Amino acid sequence: MKRFLVAAVSLGLILTFSPSLSFGAKEKKGEAFKYEDPIGVVKIKPGQPIHIAYWFVIAGPDASLGIDTKRGVEIAIDDKGGKLLGHPIKLTGQDSGCNAEGGQAAATKLASDPTIVAAIGSNCSSEARPGAPILWKAGIPTVSPSNTAPYLTDPKRGPEYDGYLRTAHNDKVQGAVAAEFAIKKLGVKRAATIHDGSVYAEQLQAVFAETFKKLGGTITAQEAVSPTDTDMRPVLTRIATGNPEFIYYPIFIAAGGHITRQAKEIAGLEKVYLMSADGTFSPDFYKAAGEAAIGMFHSSPDFSAFAEGYKDFLAKHQKKYGEKPIAPFHAHAYDAAMMIFAAIEKVAKKGPDGTLYIGRKALRDALYATKNFKGLTGTLSCDQYGDCADPRIAVYQTTEENVKKLVMPDKPFWKPY
Repeated sequence: MKRFLVAAVSLGLILTFSPSLSFGAKEKKGEAFKYEDPIGVVKIKPGQPIHIAYWFVIAGPDASLGIDTKRGVEIAIDDKGGKLLGHPIKLTGQDSGCNAEGGQAAATKLASDPTIVAAIGSNCSSEARPGAPILWKAGIPTVSPSNTAPYLTDPKRGPEYDGYLRTAHNDKVQGAVAAEFAIKKLGVKRAATIHDGSVYAEQLQAVFAETFKKLGGTITAQEAVSPTDTDMRPVLTRIATGNPEFIYYPIFIAAGGHITRQAKEIAGLEKVYLMSADGTFSPDFYKAAGEAAIGMFHSSPDFSAFAEGYKDFLAKHQKKYGEKPIAPFHAHAYDAAMMIFAAIEKVAKKGPDGTLYIGRKALRDALYATKNFKGLTGTLSCDQYGDCADPRIAVYQTTEENVKKLVMPDKPFWKPY
């Protein structure tokens, strides 16, 4: 019987190392087979699954975002036949809550499981800020399908994010598109912004405001609310004193619904243009905002620019779940999963007894080395900080039919290219 040497590397966490984790692997008799990695090696015996984990928001007002991305991962697994390198693919996950506390808790739970090869998530940038470093400290790389905050791939982010990548766009792109739309398409000159204190919202409105001013516009106010606030009238009343023509509030569903409903009640804001972003681009937002959402705008990925395979994906989605996608990032989640599967196939080695070895740093490096990867959302190439997206952002306008049927618009109202 062959024996393998198991050496545990301290990763800064108290982990119970199972036989499926080793620092290096080699046969006792000679060195006919050897697989080492400076961080650690996941060892998967014949018949055991390759364990992938998600950390998505799957409960509460923003659950549509997590359910949508989870479905994208599930379809990717289906398209692989449920197997990778002869091993079944196991998918488990944690609810991340769309907040920093939830992200920290979810990442900590995942980090304590040494069988997890890689993670997909998080959804909200506020979850990733504390969570991604926890996962990488455990040697688990994570690919996010919907984090968009610029901070997460900023050169100054720090080495604790070296295991983090994303297939979602960087909000340096989305914020600029929203500002260009306001000035070039709508012709407005005065705008206000609202954020909810999250990394996502705060940075996105900041990019919008900076670009808007560069294009010759005036920012009349930059206000903040809490995600749990329900009475937005005081904030909206302050905004009205600046006489804006346009309000950009790239926040999430609950608070976004209240702002949308209450804005038209405020004197001076009756005819103001309202615009949110991908965080509220969901039928659940239409439930929250009601008919007040009719006519408003959203910035979000340009579905019309996705690859030809996206039509097949939509057909599979309809057949599997009985409905159209319910948020914008299902295809990005599919691409994140497929990118991980391709990287595993690249670095995994099979031992003489059929045991599969996957190096943790080798997997991370293979993900970062992704170039010209043909995904549903475009051709993905990762830079040295983990931005992998082929970012194409469009602006959508909500119609009465969208609200009545609770279906997001899928044809852009405007795009910058």
